[in-house]
Amino acid sequence: MIRRFGDPARDDIRYKLRHGVYALLPRDGQVLITCQMADKPDLQLPGGGIDPGESPLAALHREVFEETGWSIAAPRRLGAFRRFVFMPEYDLWAEKLCQIYVAHPARRLGPPREAGHLAVWTDPEIAVSNLGNAGDRHFAKTYFGLPR
Repeated sequence: MIRRFGDPARDDIRYKLRHGVYALLPRDGQVLITCQMADKPDLQLPGGGIDPGESPLAALHREVFEETGWSIAAPRRLGAFRRFVFMPEYDLWAEKLCQIYVAHPARRLGPPREAGHLAVWTDPEIAVSNLGNAGDRHFAKTYFGLPR
């Protein structure tokens, strides 16, 4: 059974299953996260959806680059969680199955390519306190050994 974070599924909504990959990116005592500038700033682990025919690792490399401008090395899967959310950018209700990895930010190749994203280096404790969803916070707390 994969742990759920956030609201339970509602009986009156039909959810579309969305597979995604996300990364904890620690380096030199800091962690690289992304700030998605929508209606209000939302701090997130870099990552996103897996395209049809794409492997999870290929999607992870692509998504991290698009949202941070960094290449990554040595990704290692930590686990997975699911959450039920409305995705306004796609106008759909989704059951998001989120795979979480840890990887080394290897090289900055440029600014984020995805519009509305800002790459942010921060202290792990600050990141954990401000990440926008409980699943991301759980994996970051566990990885960095922070109190729950």
